[in-house]
Amino acid sequence: MKRGARFHTKNEEPLEDWLLSYADMITLIMAFFVMLAAISKVDANLYEKVQSGMAKDIGKRTASTPLDNVRKELAQVVSATRGGDDAVDVGSDERGVVLNLDANAMFKPASAEIRPEIMPIIKGIAETLNNERFASYRIEVQGHTDDTPIKTQQFPSNFDLAAARALTAMRIMNGLGLPEERMTMSSFGQYSPRAPNHRDDGTPLPVNQSLNRRISIHVYPH
Repeated sequence: MKRGARFHTKNEEPLEDWLLSYADMITLIMAFFVMLAAISKVDANLYEKVQSGMAKDIGKRTASTPLDNVRKELAQVVSATRGGDDAVDVGSDERGVVLNLDANAMFKPASAEIRPEIMPIIKGIAETLNNERFASYRIEVQGHTDDTPIKTQQFPSNFDLAAARALTAMRIMNGLGLPEERMTMSSFGQYSPRAPNHRDDGTPLPVNQSLNRRISIHVYPH
């Protein structure tokens, strides 16, 4: 070989076949997560917390938490009203915010007749939910009882009593300004207790039974 001779390599374009496989894999993964989201039950509160945490830790910014704002404002209204903390507890579930109103404080026994003393609390709740900032939220009013059977001419079953009480609460809030189209009403009767009505041996648990007699107001994004 002569001095000064140099090796030459053929100038070839790099192979990019792997990109096709990579793109296919990404497309399949995306389709999988889309399907997963479509069939899963989304926890609105958890989603909001994760979104806020990611914005803070990764994006170094503060994300809005509208559901948490609704919950805090409603809790403040309840606490600021006389007897509110005893008659209402404010919490959350997978859909949004939940207010549980003690049916004993709201209604006369075995009746859907509202007690006048509960009206300031309901008024405060209705006015808060009627704020323009929360106009996109839906409101479901649920009626619940304990498992003590009722059978009167007006209320043949617990379903009837729970439904009448939920309807009464919904009509009152509508009369206080909440648009009817934002609200729905449902009756669960005795079949969605917050706590067991009896011990395993059948002994009644009066505290739990009282807890189960309630009107639940669910507030969630439309």
